[in-house]
Amino acid sequence: MKKWLTILLPFALILFLAACGTNKDEEATDGGNADDAKTEETKLVVGASNVPHAEILEEAKPLLEEKGIELEIETFQDYVLPNQALDAGDLDANYFQHIPYLNAQIAENGYDFVNAGGIHIEPIGVYSKKYKSLDELPEGAHIIISSSVPDHGRILSLLEKEGLITLKEGVEKTEATIDDIVENPKKLEFDAEYEASLLPQIFNNDEGDAVLINSNYAIDAGLNPIEDSIAIEESDSPYVNVIAVNKGDENSEAIKALVEVLHSKEIQDFILEKYEGAVVPVSE
Repeated sequence: MKKWLTILLPFALILFLAACGTNKDEEATDGGNADDAKTEETKLVVGASNVPHAEILEEAKPLLEEKGIELEIETFQDYVLPNQALDAGDLDANYFQHIPYLNAQIAENGYDFVNAGGIHIEPIGVYSKKYKSLDELPEGAHIIISSSVPDHGRILSLLEKEGLITLKEGVEKTEATIDDIVENPKKLEFDAEYEASLLPQIFNNDEGDAVLINSNYAIDAGLNPIEDSIAIEESDSPYVNVIAVNKGDENSEAIKALVEVLHSKEIQDFILEKYEGAVVPVSE
């Protein structure tokens, strides 16, 4: 009997230790999964244009950290990929587009997106290397604008406000197109061939008589929209840049916290001081 006990006891001890090791491994694994889940719950991945969107988000990072939210910023150079990435679930939100563009993208692509909050306005400006004012533009001047149709309404509204053209009566300003021009005294010729991101390069190459450039691309190219443009859209523009999310996510605590931080005095002061009127914050 003693002989069997001598044999069995070490074997039992080995089984006990192995079982303890297995339990500890499972606990460690479970604990790791819990930590990962917690990280996922408090981490936001937001797609943004380099300027000013990503810069504004960088400024918001420490304020979000105070709320227990880690912000990861993915930068994009165009207006198409950020919505594709949001739709694919690679992003929790994006921050680069204004409301008319968002609505147009939803209608065109069937995206199930919603506006979680408006953050700022980027006035569009008219730039020219040849002329110092719109009054100097000659008859038949070559005007280069974005190929993005949702931007045409704001461009044409700006030119109408400056007295260069007249749009069809009753047309919705945000939806106006070149075909809605009914008076064009200077016989301006419009070229809508280029993507918005290429317009600073077009301007620097001295192409056209005037180029209309979105402020985010102008700033990114080293232009000062206030000082370098010969005309600029006023700050009451309806083209508010928003946080876009998949429908339902606007109710998440993390997204609400993001919008709250971007509406905070700290961020609004940062926008006003850094961009000196080229980017105008809004609050909701």
